[in-house]
Amino acid sequence: MTHKQHPIGTGFGAASTADDVLRGIDLSGKNVVVTGGHAGLGLETTRALVKAGASVTVGSRDPERAATAIAGLDHVQVSQLDLVDPASVDAFATRWVDARRPLHVLINNAAVPAPREVMRDARGFELQFSTSHLGHFQLTRALLPALREAHGARVVNVSSGAQRFGEIRWDDPNFTTGYNPNLAYAQSKKANVLFAVELDRRFATEGIRAYAVHPGVVVGTSLNAAAGVEALRAMGLIDDTGKPIIDPARGKKTAAQGASTIVFAATSPLLAEIGGVYLRDNDIAPLDDEKRPLTADSVPADAASHSIDPEAAKRLWELSERLLGG
Repeated sequence: MTHKQHPIGTGFGAASTADDVLRGIDLSGKNVVVTGGHAGLGLETTRALVKAGASVTVGSRDPERAATAIAGLDHVQVSQLDLVDPASVDAFATRWVDARRPLHVLINNAAVPAPREVMRDARGFELQFSTSHLGHFQLTRALLPALREAHGARVVNVSSGAQRFGEIRWDDPNFTTGYNPNLAYAQSKKANVLFAVELDRRFATEGIRAYAVHPGVVVGTSLNAAAGVEALRAMGLIDDTGKPIIDPARGKKTAAQGASTIVFAATSPLLAEIGGVYLRDNDIAPLDDEKRPLTADSVPADAASHSIDPEAAKRLWELSERLLGG
């Protein structure tokens, strides 16, 4: 597995925008689903994809709010989707599959801010793991018929450099004890990577390739804003006036720069024969197993062997199936 996890020299970099990456790519006739595609990085991803010709369906818990956010964008529709409600996930997928529309790209983007106290869904699953991983796991499997119908599809899981610090709590993924919001977040982001690894292994021969992406840190999204002003300042993400500090080489990006690696994974012909990898800065991330601290000036975000381990990826798939009842 690790032999694929090395940069390929794409010509793009940390400062590239979503429009840069999509320049010259015609997505006319391509159908895309973006979960949470009406806010933050999701909205920028949606905007860039429709500009390149794609038809985008935004999955949102609040369709009215989403419709307001995407007003003015052509070729975008909204469909109700609550990732922590199995019935909602199944209903979304059923609507799509029954319409017999091929699905060329599925972008599993939606996430929730890390709650300071443990929060659970109606099934008792820890909210970040349930939203970022289990909901997307259920959705992706339910949409497999439409992905197959595309005869060349991609699934993109929006992860984070936090995957480097993540551990899957195999015996207690829902933090019945020892809850820590940062550890729960890192677990969910590592799960995004492992899910991509196993999804690609299982379905590459059917024309379905999978990727995990670190978009960088984008101040202004609800996900990062939830940390609070003091925490953002301590992390070197905003200045004394509250203005975002943009330094893409250090992972601090605008929304357009953050969305670039998402749309790169979704569309780049450079990845036509490659899948099951973790990307950052519009390229396959290098593998780096050195222990590197997280500081205001250094945000480690490269791939780690434990996050792309094929045995752990298979184990997570089986755990996810058990949690969802098969």
